[in-house]
Amino acid sequence: MAAGAAMEDEDYGRAEQWRLYEAYNELHGLAQEFETPFDAPAVLVVGHQTDGKSALVEALMGFQFNHVGGGTKTRRPITLHMKYDPNCELPLCSLLSESDPSSLARLMSLQEIQAYIEAENMRLEREPCQFSAKEIIVKVEYKYCPNLTIIDTPGLIAPAPGRKNRALQSQARAVESLVRAKMQHKEFIILCLEDCSDWSNATTRRVVMQIDPELSRTVVVSTKLDTKIPQFARSSDVEVFLSPPACTLDGFILGDSPFFTSVPSGRVGPGHESVYQSNDEFKKAISLREMEDIASLEEKLGRKLTKQERSRIGVSKLRLFLEELLQKRYMDNVPLIIPLLEKEHRSATRKLNEINQELSTLDEAKLKEKGRTFDDLFLTKLSLLLKGTVVAPPDKFGETLQEERTNGGAFVGIDGLQFPQKLIPNAGMRLYGGAQYHRAMAEFRFVVGGMKCPPISREEIVNACGVEDIHDGTNYSRTACVIAVAKARDTFEPFLHQLGSRLLYILKRLLPISVYLLQKDGEYLSGHEVFLRRVASAYNNFAESTERACREKCMEDLVSTTRYVTWSLHNKNRAGLRQFLDSFGGTEQSPGSGPLESTTVGSVPNEKPEVKPRGDVKLSHLASSNDSNTFIHTTETRLADLLDNTLWNRRLAPSSERIVYALVQQIFHGIREYFLTSAELKFNCFLLMPVIDKLPTLLREDLESAFEDDLDTVFDITNLRHSLGQKKRDTEVELKRIKRLKEKFRQVHNQLCLKPMIPSSA
Repeated sequence: MAAGAAMEDEDYGRAEQWRLYEAYNELHGLAQEFETPFDAPAVLVVGHQTDGKSALVEALMGFQFNHVGGGTKTRRPITLHMKYDPNCELPLCSLLSESDPSSLARLMSLQEIQAYIEAENMRLEREPCQFSAKEIIVKVEYKYCPNLTIIDTPGLIAPAPGRKNRALQSQARAVESLVRAKMQHKEFIILCLEDCSDWSNATTRRVVMQIDPELSRTVVVSTKLDTKIPQFARSSDVEVFLSPPACTLDGFILGDSPFFTSVPSGRVGPGHESVYQSNDEFKKAISLREMEDIASLEEKLGRKLTKQERSRIGVSKLRLFLEELLQKRYMDNVPLIIPLLEKEHRSATRKLNEINQELSTLDEAKLKEKGRTFDDLFLTKLSLLLKGTVVAPPDKFGETLQEERTNGGAFVGIDGLQFPQKLIPNAGMRLYGGAQYHRAMAEFRFVVGGMKCPPISREEIVNACGVEDIHDGTNYSRTACVIAVAKARDTFEPFLHQLGSRLLYILKRLLPISVYLLQKDGEYLSGHEVFLRRVASAYNNFAESTERACREKCMEDLVSTTRYVTWSLHNKNRAGLRQFLDSFGGTEQSPGSGPLESTTVGSVPNEKPEVKPRGDVKLSHLASSNDSNTFIHTTETRLADLLDNTLWNRRLAPSSERIVYALVQQIFHGIREYFLTSAELKFNCFLLMPVIDKLPTLLREDLESAFEDDLDTVFDITNLRHSLGQKKRDTEVELKRIKRLKEKFRQVHNQLCLKPMIPSSA
């Protein structure tokens, strides 16, 4: 009676165990198919190429299925849901459909599974990105299978340095990134494979410890033990290898010490190249290899292995340890899974209600009202961004001045230099909206306000003199005007285009930020992509046309200012100019004098300010002697000299050059001040303000015009109804699966509370 009761309890425990694993396998599939946020406990196998990852997984399963050998043979993670079934004499395999994840997994033979994996590896090998993070999910039932979920990952690559190995180095980075992402899942137990005889050589552990620094969820396995035993010359070397010091492994690994495994070489199959005729032979070879390894170790040590040491040697010991470890994780997590499933059930129910609600509003009147409401909400967000807000995170949507220059264009003068960032207020701050617009305009003022008149050569002055239509004299005031307007036009026109491009970029950035705010407040029309694209296109077209019209107005001002010189615009420094001219009016250098030094903005060319004009000296002398005739004669002489130097003589004297240069500076500065004020005022009035006062009307007119033409082209009602119908069906499938899983886990939880499960003896 007692034996019968014990057997009945064991059968009951094994049945409950199967139900638990089945529930977790379905949970893992649900997480993969519908991207739900829970992870089932699983063993993640990590190792370098040729460390024997796939071979070890096959040994744990008890049959061969994968494409193994040298080089990269695994290019997609392979998830194996293994379930022990003593009645399955042959492996019963099924592959999760990728084209229709909601469908049941289809049964496939081992040969078909292997062919599919090999085909995927070959397909990825031909693509630019030779690896994929999307898992191949296989479910297996077999009498030799443990109750485990194992994920086999692509092998890590250690490429040689050098330019010629760049392709392999790129592959190595892609594989490591993929494996690191998989290791981020806290529920996964990491099976870290090391193919080395010296534990200080941490090839795979280096990568694993970046994610699990203490190795607290890592099982370390030394593979290919049968090849390492002959390498040890002394028993002390074997002792250190079997029981490495704790400091060597840098953490507290699961199981307290590494496991040691060997997998016999040779493939299963009917061909003459195959070593094993059946998986049973392969299974026996694994057991035989385990016994031979123990015997070889005892021979090297000169003693019998302890029970603790034997518990770490062989595939069977590793499989038992992983199965018990995973079973404990399963049972510990059952109470936590139920609340998560209930939360997902509520979320899926709410999603289904929203879809039904949206399907019920697909009539003409309701769609029009939704479109008008969204239009108003979008304009409200735009206005809020221009006026200023902190709702949108600056680290996500803000830009520093350097980022703004890179993306929207920089203010660059004819010398090709940019204004130093540190001189612009808030240059290092991440700004958006009105604050970013204001900073861009401030930078424009700084850059243009500091522009100097480009250098003027003697050749330019002579060429600008030309010949009048009625005499061959020179007109240096006309010469100065010709040079000044040409220099100003060439200098300031590029800034006008740069300012328009920069401000247009800032205004266009308001669109994605407004979308974020709408999504954050639950006001976004998800699923109405055609309508949303129309609104975005209307806004961008408005911004582009408004910027273009504003720039044309500014261009008209620049053309008028550089076409006809109005002296009243350039009177600010008139007194300084007169003092400058008076300072050398009576002094003339010889024609052979060298060219003048360049003059900085706002100043006059270098002269001797203390030199008193000769005319003043002569006047004081005449006043004391009352010699009026001499005064008249001197004045006439000076007038004749002035006419000779500025009208009749085409030889460019230094005094004439200085006069032209001073006039050009005066005219250029006047044009600069007018251009700066006019451009800033016009961009504010004709680009910024229309977003506030004209955009709402234009958007509404565009919307109403579209409503009158064809509502289906605005909302794409046919495709929208089809898309919502598909979403509804997918959500209903997800809801049913979550409900079924919730009941499964609830039943398992209730049974666990009543009677503990008996560990499997598989």
